[in-house]
Amino acid sequence: MERHYQISARKTSIFSYLSVTSIIILINILAFAVFSILISTKLISIDFIAIKPANILAGNYIWTFIASMFMHADIAHLFFNMISLFFIGTFVEKIIGRKRYLSFYLFSGLIAGIFFVFLAYFLGTSTLAMKIFGDPNQFGVGASGAIFGLVGLLAILIPNKKVYLIAGPLIAIIIQAILDKLYPSNPALGVVSLLITLYIFVSLFSMFSFNEKTRRISLPLGLPFWLLPFVAIIPLVIIGIFVNLPIGNTAHFGGLLAGLIYGVYLRNKYKRKIRDLSRYFS
Repeated sequence: MERHYQISARKTSIFSYLSVTSIIILINILAFAVFSILISTKLISIDFIAIKPANILAGNYIWTFIASMFMHADIAHLFFNMISLFFIGTFVEKIIGRKRYLSFYLFSGLIAGIFFVFLAYFLGTSTLAMKIFGDPNQFGVGASGAIFGLVGLLAILIPNKKVYLIAGPLIAIIIQAILDKLYPSNPALGVVSLLITLYIFVSLFSMFSFNEKTRRISLPLGLPFWLLPFVAIIPLVIIGIFVNLPIGNTAHFGGLLAGLIYGVYLRNKYKRKIRDLSRYFS
């Protein structure tokens, strides 16, 4: 008897071979390029992409809760966030899985946007309050709110795991903001700004060096995950009272809180697995 075998081939695409983190990074890069072209050619305004508390509370541009997560202020901002997302996101994705990771990433980014909007609109009612809670008329973009959600999650799941905060670029941004405030009309600031930008890129690339001395250019600061959120937010809030920093601390706090809450949920639901995981990375 002749037997006929039917062989079914599984349809695959290039995306099936990529991690969710890699896909998110590619979307961010593509969105930055497309949005930048559309804005520079004046086909759309920044209101269509960046989240602005005054717009949201007026019932306008609601979609910017999502769009702003995939747009960045400049190439340096994009590069710094994507490097952070690559290392932290890849780690989280392996721990909680692709589907859960994607859902949580988008959720924490959404919560970050909600905090950015409501804290600025309802609490940013004075000059000092705006420095702490944000300006209702200030635009916000970037993936850092969602990234802080990942940080918060790891702070609960593996609190003692050592991670490196790349302090160099943050210090450079703070120095530039201070100089802009002290010498707003000094023509030399253009050269200083260029040098600071170059340093930021050099410091980021230095992280990939096999030479320990070269990696020190980025000023890596080793911290346990539980301490990282405090170091990454509180000092910037304090400095922001005196100097206008281009950093959305309220969005970072919102994303962080989402991560902490979700981490507690996972720790209580999967007690044995999380205990083993935490012990393994302690």
